[in-house]
Amino acid sequence: MGEFDLIARHFARPTPQALLGPGDDCALVQPSPGYELAVTTDMLVEGTHFLAGTDPRDLGWKTLAVNLSDLAAMGAKPRWVLLAGSLPAADEAWLAPFAEGFHACAQAFGVDLIGGDTTRGPLNLCVTAMGEVPAGQALRRSGACLHDDIWISGHVGLANLGLHQLLGQLELPQRWQRLCIKRLQAPQPRIALGLALRSLAHAAIDISDGLLADLGHVARASGLQARVVLNQLPHLPEGVARAEALDALLAGGDDYELCFTAPTSQRLALGCTAADLDLPLWRIGYMDAASPVGDVLLLGPDEEVIEWSRQGYDHFSA
Repeated sequence: MGEFDLIARHFARPTPQALLGPGDDCALVQPSPGYELAVTTDMLVEGTHFLAGTDPRDLGWKTLAVNLSDLAAMGAKPRWVLLAGSLPAADEAWLAPFAEGFHACAQAFGVDLIGGDTTRGPLNLCVTAMGEVPAGQALRRSGACLHDDIWISGHVGLANLGLHQLLGQLELPQRWQRLCIKRLQAPQPRIALGLALRSLAHAAIDISDGLLADLGHVARASGLQARVVLNQLPHLPEGVARAEALDALLAGGDDYELCFTAPTSQRLALGCTAADLDLPLWRIGYMDAASPVGDVLLLGPDEEVIEWSRQGYDHFSA
């Protein structure tokens, strides 16, 4: 199977939201009047972002989902995506379920695959995603305000526990194994929450590298300090060692939940949003003006600072 046969068989689908889809030198898209484009790119490399032997359907879903998560963090509605990848071979048995998972995610969140590229090489997948947000309403990392509450969505930390289970570094109780591995391999981008947060939140980020690390990006961009209160964190999974579970929650990453800040006046509205979306939202701390700016402090019951050495994942750290 040649390159263009591969594309036609597995990735060519109707693109009703585009003026021109795959097949020419460029796709053509037209943003809605009064909207800004939000554009993001993420790369997934075998051995770094996913394990060899990962189910190809799950990988197809995740390849797109992690990019849509970035759009969710900006409050953007997904519209169009481009897919580029290097593949060791045109393996029909692998490509068919990968494409099935990718298109399932695209259909679930209403996006068109409008182009891309393929080449032979080590397994490496890259998506560029484009979404729309009303002019001036994008949620930026720099938007957090003094005394804002800090919130997170969902069940942060489960994906990292699933990774440790697959690597043989941890033996989870049977009731947690399947859920944690599913959270790792098929994350759910919080698009509906991101859209709701346009009118409720000041700043947002998706949790990809670890809660403390990603919250630190918001603190630095906003010129504030973030304070996370230990006893306000979500409940840890029962039957999992506390140290491992807490480390996964604070620094594990790969969750693709949203971390956001909002004024205290929005607590009731956010409670209603959590109920409407059937999605738990946890208020875990607050933004402060203390120095040094950009720090994320973990506080105990008496506001004492708890040292926590691991912040999250960094591709180029020692």
